[in-house]
Amino acid sequence: MVAAVAALGMTAVLGGCGVGGGSGDDVTLKLVAADYGDSSANSSEKYWDKLVAEYEADHPGVRIDVSVYSWNDVDRKVKEMVDAGDAPDMAQIGAYADYAADGQLYTADDLLSITTQADFAGQLADAGKVDGEQFGMPFAASTRLLFYNKSLFAEAGLTPPTTWAELAADAEALKEEGVSCPYALPLGPEEAQAETMQWLLSGGGGYTDTLGTYGIDSAENVETFTWLRDQLVGKGLTGPVPPAKLNRADAFAAFASGEVGMLNGHPSLMKMAAKKGVKFGMVPMPGRDGETESTMGVADWMLAFKKNGHRDQIGDFLDFVYSEKNVLAFSREYDLLPVTNSASAVMSAAAEDRELKPFLDELGLAEFYPVGKTSWASVSAEVKSGIGKAVAPGGSPSAVLGKLEAFATQADAEAAAEG
Repeated sequence: MVAAVAALGMTAVLGGCGVGGGSGDDVTLKLVAADYGDSSANSSEKYWDKLVAEYEADHPGVRIDVSVYSWNDVDRKVKEMVDAGDAPDMAQIGAYADYAADGQLYTADDLLSITTQADFAGQLADAGKVDGEQFGMPFAASTRLLFYNKSLFAEAGLTPPTTWAELAADAEALKEEGVSCPYALPLGPEEAQAETMQWLLSGGGGYTDTLGTYGIDSAENVETFTWLRDQLVGKGLTGPVPPAKLNRADAFAAFASGEVGMLNGHPSLMKMAAKKGVKFGMVPMPGRDGETESTMGVADWMLAFKKNGHRDQIGDFLDFVYSEKNVLAFSREYDLLPVTNSASAVMSAAAEDRELKPFLDELGLAEFYPVGKTSWASVSAEVKSGIGKAVAPGGSPSAVLGKLEAFATQADAEAAAEG
């Protein structure tokens, strides 16, 4: 789950493309959105209710009908609606490429004012494009930092690592102090694709090459997982649960309980740890020989379907959604990062956002999943189910990554043929 969106402010935004005032003439727009809350008290329904009430007050001819679903259900729910011929006007979900490939979506150019489009952070706008056209409008973003337990580090006389060798040495020292899980390596089926990407990037690799072609079994990636197998997992530094069976949620809970020395985390871990009284620090992910040149970013997307028409009304509403005020309200409520330059500038300077600033600083270095590929969903699922085997005792990183590369290449070819 990830960060919010912004534009330039109400006057400039509503002066862009789309309709003004009450010119919608009794149109109902259906929006399906994901829930970023962790309880009924901060459900996303409350965010949307407030925003929609404000919008409808100034647009009496337009009604916004919002349905909010959990992240376990929202992508599936939208697919079911589309398959049944009842696509919503807008969906705020985790992927867009399949719908774009089928010609079902408006582009950002079709909908948004120039000021709104121009304000999207460049790398996020690019991540929302297919063949040069932006179909995915970034709605929420997040980056990762290495969290470490300050108390455990102080007891062992350690400083935060800046290289892989230092990370391994710190983990060894924590183990000698009796820490059960010096470094948590969640390569279980919940979110293994995230931990995998963070490590691939820190080793100078990634899921794709500079041309956007899958390169999962590159020499850099094989070296990265060989190091993980031999220097962390093989030396008993990743805790009692095998990485292939460790899920992110369980790793976060263990860190918040004081059982973990280090792990990669996103902003929500700050509140979890603070609630349990764990003193923690955060540093950029160490690289092979120094601070990594890029970090993993995650984005969620807003997309707009052509099925019901209503292009002008959708565009006008989204310009309002992406106003600075609404973006910042969403980001601050859910500890997420603004995906526009203007909102990021506000957050960078605001004292109330100082805890998020280290993550915001990483956003400019972030690389994202190859979500513009229609094959990514199936490749991601394959990574989740199989990557943990690469670091298991006797596991072969080259064989596991080679198998994933073959799967990805085949999936990409099939997607291209269908397109």
